[in-house]
Amino acid sequence: MTRALRYQVATSLDGYLAGPNGEHDWIPMDREIDFGALVSRYDAVLIGRRAFDAAMAQFGGGEMMGLPTFVASRTRRDRVPRGVTWWHGDVVAAVRELKARRGKEIWLFGGGELAGSLLAAGLVDFVEIAQIPILLGAGVPWVAGLSRRVPLELIDSRVYRQTGTVLATYRAG
Repeated sequence: MTRALRYQVATSLDGYLAGPNGEHDWIPMDREIDFGALVSRYDAVLIGRRAFDAAMAQFGGGEMMGLPTFVASRTRRDRVPRGVTWWHGDVVAAVRELKARRGKEIWLFGGGELAGSLLAAGLVDFVEIAQIPILLGAGVPWVAGLSRRVPLELIDSRVYRQTGTVLATYRAG
């Protein structure tokens, strides 16, 4: 049995995970969201290279949220921070191997192109979208380069009244 890969992402209502300059300042911190419980369901983070670079520029460090971090990239990097594994090459095969390992869920944290390729490959088990009530007009799409239709089945939803965020959880088919 393989462990689940969950694409958990905050998006604007017009479908962006970051603004035109990679900014995330529009994502509110909601007191109702228990981030400790959220992170505790995972034991690995998977992220695209551009999203990783943006996170490192903003927060510094290496591992994302103290979890082993796997970065999918088309480019090589000789030096990577501690706790980070750099994947260059066949990312689909690497994700299959990671999913086959024992452990908790894997958090597909960001990268619209990475999400699109893994959804098309049938490797994403759940899509969890926190829709923030803002229209950005431009930015980084939460999914890009999708090569086929991927049906989603709504399995849960919740509205956070403080911020107006709507969290929808789908099973990917």
